[in-house]
Amino acid sequence: MKRFIEGEDRSQSTLFPEHLDNYVGEDNPVRVVDVFVDALELGGLGFERVVPQATGRPGYHPSILLKLYIYGYLNRAQSSRRLEQEAGRNVEVMWLTGRLAPDHKTIAEFRKDHGRAIRKVCVQFVALCRQLDLFADASVAIDGAKFKAVNTRDKNFTRAKVKRRMAQIEESVTRYLDQLDSADRQEPSLARTTKTRRLTEKIATLKEEMRRLGKLEARMLATPDQQISLSDPDARSMATSGRGSGMVGYNVQAAVDIKHHLIPAHEVTNVGTDRSQLSHMAKRTKAALKADKLEVVADHGYFKSEEILACEKAGITVTLPKPQTSGITAKGRFGKQDFVYIAQDDVYRCPAGERLVWCFTNREKDLTLHRYWTTACHTCAIKDQCTTDKQRRITRWQHEHVLEAVQRRLDEHPEKMRQRRETVEHPFGTIKSWMGYTHFQMKTLKHVGTEMALHVLAYNLKRVMKILGIAPLIAAMKAA
Repeated sequence: MKRFIEGEDRSQSTLFPEHLDNYVGEDNPVRVVDVFVDALELGGLGFERVVPQATGRPGYHPSILLKLYIYGYLNRAQSSRRLEQEAGRNVEVMWLTGRLAPDHKTIAEFRKDHGRAIRKVCVQFVALCRQLDLFADASVAIDGAKFKAVNTRDKNFTRAKVKRRMAQIEESVTRYLDQLDSADRQEPSLARTTKTRRLTEKIATLKEEMRRLGKLEARMLATPDQQISLSDPDARSMATSGRGSGMVGYNVQAAVDIKHHLIPAHEVTNVGTDRSQLSHMAKRTKAALKADKLEVVADHGYFKSEEILACEKAGITVTLPKPQTSGITAKGRFGKQDFVYIAQDDVYRCPAGERLVWCFTNREKDLTLHRYWTTACHTCAIKDQCTTDKQRRITRWQHEHVLEAVQRRLDEHPEKMRQRRETVEHPFGTIKSWMGYTHFQMKTLKHVGTEMALHVLAYNLKRVMKILGIAPLIAAMKAA
């Protein structure tokens, strides 16, 4: 006779192991969290109440709450209420905290009050990875990703949004007024009275909304970037890769190690573009790795002459493509890339073989620019393929050789763009998957930075456990 696998009778007496330690295997990741936190100098990192106070009610040691949070972010339980539940029912958490069960308010306040210290804990684990020679290649990919904030698009206002919303309200008011005029021409009845009252109330509501938008517009125009968010004041409306799409959130910058896909440096910003982030992130990464030289690969969104020059001066080798912003190539004419610069003569050679010589130098947007042209354009047989002006002019930046070196590296190693995508997209996708649909749970740039630090710490922990194994990692932590 066939039977199913049957469980034990719930009323049957059972002898559980005497020690809680017997429930947690030697290869359980929770043991890594325990050893890592116990090895930290919490007082030096900035955690409060490391030493118990002489008077007052006893509190929880910060190591307990830090372990609880790291465990939560490792296991997709980021909210304080979820962690409160896990502390009362999860055997691994009971083992980790010694069966302590803090309430959700205590858990939430710990994360809110120790943001800077938690970010230092993330840095400490990066330092441990450096000691284990996991960053030996000193080669990273840098990219940014948009993460949703606790702020809906309806509660974010820009100049364009306010203008569009006001136009919609005016259109609605006009439509309701027309309906009122039509109702006035009808015979008196209960239906006409009800409809008139309903339309009058709608018009009054829309006029109140118009006054509210007027006040919001005044506040919005008074801000530096002419944008306000009502739920999270630091969140900003940002464009995403999809056409016509966007979100209210933060731009998270990350440097990802090419070899092991670890994150040695990251930063949360509320600037929607990446153009001014390259040198800052590259320098932070170099400092985190304590490397003399660093190789960085990025996408065309980071291309900015001043940023690339700053990296060059800091001993950072950058590889990234230059975006084609000029429309001259699309029109079927020669682009700047078709003109060859001859350094020893300081001239350009055009596709027709003529030499464009230096004519003058000027400054534009704090850049020193050299201008080159030739007087032979009017007799050129292929002038129609080059320019519609009297002569074709070429502009050269004072440090153009730095940009040319970047392009040369890209031409010699085109596989770096594929390598960049395979490297940096993986961590962002993983962390967003852990976060879920809502992404960030905290508000303001400071607290969102703390939350991201916990996500990065959890990501790096999982990666190192996968690379080294749990037992070797624990042994390395104890020996460090």
